[in-house]
Amino acid sequence: MALLRMSARALERADPGSLAESLAERSLAELLRSAAGAEVRAWRNSLPALARVLCDAGLEEVEVLLEYRMPLSSLRADAILVGTHPNTGRPSYVVVELKQWSEARMVPETTDLCWLPRDGFQAHLHPVAQVRRYCEYLRDFTALLGDPGHHVTGVAYLHNAQDRDVTELLATGDARAHLFTDSSRGQLIRHLQNQISPLDGALDADALLESPVVPGQQLMRVAAEEIIDGGKFHLMDEQQVAVSLVKRAVAISRQSDRKEVIVVTGGPGSGKSLIALHLMGHLGRNSRSVVHATGSKSFTTTLRHVVERKNKRVAKLFRYFLDFGSAEKNALDVIVCDEAHRIRHRPDKSNSPDATRNRRSQVAELIDAARVPVFLLDEHQVVRPDEMGSVREIDAAAKARGCDVRHVDLNEQFRCGGSRAYERWLLRLLDLEPGGPTCWTPEPNFELLLADTPQQLETYLRARQESGSTARMTAGFCWPWSAPRQDGTLVDDIVIGGWRRPWNVKGEREVPGGPRSSLWATEAGGIGQVGCIYTAQGFEYAWNGTILGPDLVWRGNGWHAVKDECKDSSLKAASPQDFSRLLRNRYKVLLTRGLTGTVLFSTDPETQAKLRTLIPGRVAP
Repeated sequence: MALLRMSARALERADPGSLAESLAERSLAELLRSAAGAEVRAWRNSLPALARVLCDAGLEEVEVLLEYRMPLSSLRADAILVGTHPNTGRPSYVVVELKQWSEARMVPETTDLCWLPRDGFQAHLHPVAQVRRYCEYLRDFTALLGDPGHHVTGVAYLHNAQDRDVTELLATGDARAHLFTDSSRGQLIRHLQNQISPLDGALDADALLESPVVPGQQLMRVAAEEIIDGGKFHLMDEQQVAVSLVKRAVAISRQSDRKEVIVVTGGPGSGKSLIALHLMGHLGRNSRSVVHATGSKSFTTTLRHVVERKNKRVAKLFRYFLDFGSAEKNALDVIVCDEAHRIRHRPDKSNSPDATRNRRSQVAELIDAARVPVFLLDEHQVVRPDEMGSVREIDAAAKARGCDVRHVDLNEQFRCGGSRAYERWLLRLLDLEPGGPTCWTPEPNFELLLADTPQQLETYLRARQESGSTARMTAGFCWPWSAPRQDGTLVDDIVIGGWRRPWNVKGEREVPGGPRSSLWATEAGGIGQVGCIYTAQGFEYAWNGTILGPDLVWRGNGWHAVKDECKDSSLKAASPQDFSRLLRNRYKVLLTRGLTGTVLFSTDPETQAKLRTLIPGRVAP
């Protein structure tokens, strides 16, 4: 999908201001966010430069797809040029990355990161590495481009720069991707003439826009392969920036007097756990000591379970945050703290002056344990009062130890069909971002539906499961959670009218026909049980159904959190304000597990009526 589509001739004739305004309007309509000022300026300044090159190359009829969204992602290529290859007569696609940079340098000790003198030490992915990865990603996830006869190449055009100002960047390039500046504008023209003929590219653009998407791989299904063999997933944009910063810090850690802490933030599905698994594999294969740590029993147990099938030794590298209280200082090269928002406050066991002076926080223990501590977190996923993992807390602990801190923001979305609009819609729905609830506009890559009953929700999800997708039901923690009976059968704790279902198994006990608690999201049998926040957080499945319980209801013009309806004892001591925030964070987590679609149902009639005004799609009776 592209925000705008036109011929190169129409692009050249368009008024830059009006073109940027049109793109901003489409961005607001489709992504539910206003384009940033820098983004609008980039459209106004860079697109005319591209149009002039195309027209000077005699490619006026080439079709130009502006702000083209990558499949199953909210990443957007600045432009894709579509036409016919002059030598083969087959469709040809050129991915274009436009930069307004006037000068840039390579980050020392890296091969794919650069920095701009005007920005200070803010790492950016090398434009050639960026556009090359876009080409690879398009080939992997677009059915049409899987045809080897279709040409897919990329160019990065730094139209404000001269070669002398980006000399260090010029050495990177290959047959798939090239870098050009204003100095090499003539070479860019000849390069494009060798990639696309001056024919109308409208039909080939139609074919690309209508091409089916190739389903992506779920992380847990290939976690072992990613760690042991590598190469199962593409790292894109800021994901690769984060990985390259860690690799650089590791390379210099034993010669440096100061250690670096890498803090990576991003929402659900932005690639945090992918970064973690890639680092585990790369560093392990290169003889670096590395461990993975989380605060989630389900997540860690599942990772151990899937990895030990291929290598039991590697499975032992998955640990918990609380394991490092007595670890030797800098004993590890790297500790990868996944789901770092779940780092805990340590309750004070002694008030003596010596104990207070020697007591370290859990985040400090993790920083001390490795030469390069890496934290991956989403502050909107804090779901318990004793969880304190935040950028502020990590920064403070790192700086107190004299560490340098590097930040990376994974600002793109890969879960929920790559729908940035759904992410924004949900944050506004739950009052986690300002603006208030809005009506959902259906999208081609992500489906949002409302069920009239829990039975409708379950029937729909089971049909998706039977058709080959993965599907799970989740709910707010509003019902008691019983242990299995002596014979192993589960108690139907969740009762909504005549519909009765059990929670996922309490504890790690095996039961007939169902997985133990930590494997609910990934093992067969989970569809018949309802998952809670502790078993769903950190996981993904194709289809997600969420039941909003009576703990969060819509009244008048806003949400009301009802503590008496919550059965989770960990929230009982929370203040009303903290309880409301944590509860809305929990539902945000539950509602962002689905890769393909989500089905909602509320047990509260007034809340259900409010959702009907916001969600046009319905599950068929």
